[in-house]
Formats: sequence, C-alpha cells, structure tokens
Amino acid sequence: MKRSVEEAFGHVRVRGEISGFKRHSSGHIYLTLKDDRAAIDGVIWKGQATAMRFRPEDGIEVIATGKLTTYPGRSKYQIVIDRMELAGQGALMALLDQRRRMLAAEGLFDESAKRALPFMPRIIGVVTSPTGAVIRDILHRLEDRCPTHVILWPVAVQGEGAAAQIARAVRGFGALDPDGPVPRPDLLIVGRGGGSIEDLWAFNEEEVVRAIAESPIPVISAVGHETDTTLADFAADRRAPTPTAAAEMAVPVRADLAHHVRELGARAERLAWRYRERAGERFEAIADRFPAIDSLFAGQQQRLDDLAERLPRGLGQRLSHARSDLAHAAGALRPSLLDRKFDRAKEQLAAVRLSSRPIRLKIEQGQRALEGLWRIAEQLHPDKPLQRGYVRVEKRGGGVLTRAEDAKDAALLTLYFVDGPVDARVENGAKPSYAKGKTSEERAARQQDLF
Repeated sequence: MKRSVEEAFGHVRVRGEISGFKRHSSGHIYLTLKDDRAAIDGVIWKGQATAMRFRPEDGIEVIATGKLTTYPGRSKYQIVIDRMELAGQGALMALLDQRRRMLAAEGLFDESAKRALPFMPRIIGVVTSPTGAVIRDILHRLEDRCPTHVILWPVAVQGEGAAAQIARAVRGFGALDPDGPVPRPDLLIVGRGGGSIEDLWAFNEEEVVRAIAESPIPVISAVGHETDTTLADFAADRRAPTPTAAAEMAVPVRADLAHHVRELGARAERLAWRYRERAGERFEAIADRFPAIDSLFAGQQQRLDDLAERLPRGLGQRLSHARSDLAHAAGALRPSLLDRKFDRAKEQLAAVRLSSRPIRLKIEQGQRALEGLWRIAEQLHPDKPLQRGYVRVEKRGGGVLTRAEDAKDAALLTLYFVDGPVDARVENGAKPSYAKGKTSEERAARQQDLF
C-alpha cells in the first residue's frame, strides 16, 4: 500500500488552512491541512523546516507541495511537505495583521519605549545588502550632509535565511565592546529598497522585530519606499520613508551647523559688547554719586600739614625737658649709695642662708631606722632558721609543706638545708624505728638512707 500510494501520488499540491501546528523537539513539524470539506495530516522534516521562508502558524492558508505516503503505525496516509508558500496576498496580510497584534500586545511597539536619536553620532552601523543601491545612497547622503564613520554588516534582505541574518546583525552590533577593535555604533540603520510584500517579508518576521526592539542602540528603520510598511518600522525608534531619508535623520547638515555656530558666536560677541557697555554706564552712574578725591581727603591733608609743622617744635621741647631731668637725677647717682645698698643685701642673704646641721641629723635618723628594719628582715628570712639546724620541706614541684599528711600526699619532696637542697621520697608514710643503743654514727647513716 505504501509503495502504491507513493508511486501514484509522488508529487501533489494541497491548499488548505493550517491546524494543530506542532514543532517537535527533534526539529520536525507536524500539522493538519483542512478546508470546509476535508483534512489531511502533514509532516515537514527538519531539513525542509529550517529552509522555509516564513514560520507556519495555525489559521494561515497555505499551498503545500510534496508527496503522499502512508504511516503504518496508525493506518493512515499523510503528506510529506517539501515546500510551503502562503496562499496569496490576502493570507500574507492576515498573517501580518495577526503577528502585529500579538507583538503589540507584548509592548514591543509602545511609543514610551522609543529612544531619541543621538544628535551627532560618531559611528553609524548599517544592516543591509552590500551590493544594493541602499548602502550607496546612504553613504552619498552622509557625505553631502556630514561625513561620518560607517560600519556595514552585510546581510541578505530577502529570500531564505534573510530574517535570521538581519536579526543576527542587529544583535551583533549591540554586543560589540565600545572600546574593542570594532567600536560599537551610536546609531543603527536597518533597511533595503522597495519591493512587493513577499520581498519585504523578512522585515516582518518575529525574530527581526524582537531583535530591533531589544537593541541597546537606537535604530532607524528604512525598509522599502514611502508607502511600504513593515513590522520592523513599528519596533524601530524612528521610521524613515526611504534609506536616503534615514541618512538625513541620522546626521545634521554640517554647513548648517557651521552657520549656526557662526551665528551663535556673533550673538555672543554682541551680547558681551552690550553687557560691557551697560556695565560701563552703571559704573559711571555709581561713580558720580561719590565725592571727588580731593574734597574727600582735604581735611585730613590739612591736619597732616599742621602736624608736620608742629612736630619739630614738639621734639625740641621734649629733648630739653629730658636733659633737665637727667641733670637733676645725676646728682643722686653716687657710688657710695650703691655700696650701702649692696652691703644691706649681703646681710639679708646671710640671715636667710640655711644651716646643714638639721639636714645631717635627719639623714642619720633615717639611716638608723633603715638598719633596724634590715635586721628585722634578716631575722624573718625563711632561710635564717636553716643556720640553726632546721630544714624547710617543699613539694618537688614547689610549695612549702608544714603537715605530715601533706608530705605523704606529695610523696616526692625537696629538703632545703643551709648549704643546699636534697631530694627525698616518702615511703608508705611509716615512721622510722631506731634500735636502742645505736651509736650516733649509725643513726646518722640510717637518717641519710631515709633521705
């Protein structure tokens, strides 16, 4: 049955509406084509699915080309689709409107998200075909208005894979490092020349629209002619009717800027001159309110002249008075008076001079008190009793022992004699027994053994 069906229907074209669209994790696409009378299952293998010019969706009317085959697992027949195209411009417009509403609901076309274009971009990135007239028009218009550095990212603007290339170029420009070998542009122009809706369809694809909306760089969309509209125009920050108009939006006219700068310079010069004139007028008006310098200091000048005339006379009178005072005091300045004053001072000094005897008595009393304290300290020194035959007992690790129970507990002792320490050990805590009649030498030897 499979062979019979495939041989009889090796090439078929089916027109219908897509239903039950499903993309499997393997990359294959499964769907159903139906009309008002019948339905047939279809499958698009992964290789053909990636080469399709548009993304299939439920509700789209399409024309599918392929061959019929059977699927024994479910005892049914299906169409293996090799190529799929939209069924007429009406279907394209319906798909375009459906996609526009979906993306608008996500906020991709909101005016609040639009960004202002830079006034004077240093670098402009252009996403378009390298062989078309678009790039030449843009470069020519920029050269006429204001020469700017341009970076071209060449892409295909129609056909299979064009949407993926355009989206990749927009995201690639946004991912550039501003300080890298290829600097990131300040502005992007995405465009192409005019054409039919099928020719412009790559700029209606969802991946292109999302890439433009998510771009960190402001984007001007310049797709087609003035009457052409794509979803990329809604997502861009500014729509240009033509690529040439996009270049005009991107940069100002250099000649106009130079003229405007000259006008501003002349205006600033006029304002500065006018400000200087008004400041001079205000200064003169304020200066007229002050009196003349001669009249302002006339009284002080006259007083200074008067004092200058009186000063020599005053100095002469002062000098004569000083001379008379000196002559009067000279009679009282005799050497005998100074001698008597010096003798009285010597007598007063001898009367208040201190005697050393009380200090010596105080020092002797302190020495005697210190010697008494030193003798008491010598008698109270812990090693003093050792000279009389006593022994100081300490634990081996340190600490004086005064009780037998403490010595038994310590076991290891150190005995301090007058001439040095001796280590000892307590055995069983028993008292030593001495035989009567032992000589002093034997008792001393016994005592030494105990130690």
